[in-house]
Amino acid sequence: MGKIGYSTRRFKKMAEVCSAILAGNMLLGFAVAAFILPSGAIMGGATGIGIVLGKVIPLDTAGIVLGVNLMALALGWAVLGWRFVLATIASSLLYPFFLGAAQRIPGIDRLTEDPLLAALLGGGMVGIAVGLVMRVGSSTGGTDVVNLVLHKWIHIPVSVAVYLTDIVIMGAQALFSDPEQILYGVVLLVVETIALDRVMLLGQSQIQIFVVSGKYEEIRQKCLTDLQAGTTMVQIETGRTRTPQRGVLCVIPPRKLYAAQSLVQSIDPNAFLTITQIKEVRGQGFSRERIYVESPERHNQP
Repeated sequence: MGKIGYSTRRFKKMAEVCSAILAGNMLLGFAVAAFILPSGAIMGGATGIGIVLGKVIPLDTAGIVLGVNLMALALGWAVLGWRFVLATIASSLLYPFFLGAAQRIPGIDRLTEDPLLAALLGGGMVGIAVGLVMRVGSSTGGTDVVNLVLHKWIHIPVSVAVYLTDIVIMGAQALFSDPEQILYGVVLLVVETIALDRVMLLGQSQIQIFVVSGKYEEIRQKCLTDLQAGTTMVQIETGRTRTPQRGVLCVIPPRKLYAAQSLVQSIDPNAFLTITQIKEVRGQGFSRERIYVESPERHNQP
């Protein structure tokens, strides 16, 4: 039974990863074909290299991006090993495929004539697409591989390598772009970064409450049973009277905050309560299945 359960979870996890990579690359290809390429806004990554090389090579952007990704994969294989290549090969091939397919949709390059709207929509979609892929531990290949290689060769932080490669790529595009296209490229990059950050943390933001009260045991029990939330007891000492006491630490979804506040106030109106928003929680009840606790009163009911 254990092996069956493990196999089911593994299959489910693999299906989630494949779905995210597929959906992310499909959305990325559509966004670039529908909004970024028609608007002429500059951008980084393998697509930016494709735009630059497209000025001198008689190939469409999708074909050039495929070539760039394949060369990056070969470099990654030589420097980072075959395990890394296996983890990124799907996106390296899927993105050029979906980009080429999207470019063949009739009228896709005429969805909007407003370059600002194109930069906003394109940046948002690209951020969401890359976020979906990165959430499952993959990448879209291309310059991501180059950044990791630079990190290994000259030991610079990956974030610095990302900025350096994007500056070089966007600078090359700026040579044959007008000032407005450069500004729209900056807007696109800002929106993409914001969207990427939101997607990476989507559904993981939680609320942490910390309660200091003499009635900590009752509050602990109510959090477990009424809120169905895990608790951690923290040994503390009060500042004024230096009395040993315990604090109740509890992490809950935002929708339960009002109920938690009401619960604490109903037990001890003088309780000291702090509320903090946290970006991500891992562990039982969040990234692993929750174990529910039944209220003792329910066992006493006829």
